[in-house]
Amino acid sequence: MAVFVALGAFVMTLVGGWTAQRVTDRRHLVLGLAGGLMLGVVGLDLLPEALEAAGGPVFGVPAALLLFVAGFLAAHLVERLLAGRHAGHGADEHADGRVPQVGLTAAGAMVGHSAMDGVAIGAAFQVGGGMGVAVALAVVAHDFADGFNTYTLTSLYGNARRKALAMLFADAVAPVAGAASTLLFTIPEQLLGGYLGFFGGALLYLAAAEILPEAHHDHPARSTLLCTVAGVAFIWLVVGIAE
Repeated sequence: MAVFVALGAFVMTLVGGWTAQRVTDRRHLVLGLAGGLMLGVVGLDLLPEALEAAGGPVFGVPAALLLFVAGFLAAHLVERLLAGRHAGHGADEHADGRVPQVGLTAAGAMVGHSAMDGVAIGAAFQVGGGMGVAVALAVVAHDFADGFNTYTLTSLYGNARRKALAMLFADAVAPVAGAASTLLFTIPEQLLGGYLGFFGGALLYLAAAEILPEAHHDHPARSTLLCTVAGVAFIWLVVGIAE
């Protein structure tokens, strides 16, 4: 049942990616919506789950928050190192200064997150059918956002369309593989919570430092801001329904 439900996440991920690539003439709106979806996923979904699962405090600070900050700094460090590596080898960045490898790294993190979504579905069904349905509803709904963000992140940094599509397909397959893996083993709760905190920090960096500034760079329109708010509201709705 868990694997069957995860197929719904597969479809929704592809639909999200298809939506992102079909509205290229409204790129600023796409980026504004992607930033809102990412912010909503981090603040309303990932971080609360991480705080609940990651264990007690470390030197007075919850472990999930420490890993959240570490993820934010790691994303910033990776971006700077990749940019410096290109400059040191005399390689040109894209005209907007973005390094393609950053987009692939970010999309790879999204794939990892989607795999954990599948694990969450499988674990929830092990607890009970009602819990499994609730978690599956949240995962399937926000996998639209995952597909949307995976394609957007990959293409935003100047990667070819075929690479963006490859990462989108990998992101779609990941929850199915994650759900199937729960037939073989179970991930410890604290380890899962720590991962969610770290990933949330990296995702917030990309949303706040890259996606949203780019959305407002050429088109500082009210409609872009409304798309960002709509993205956050959509994730809030998904989380509320799941609860």
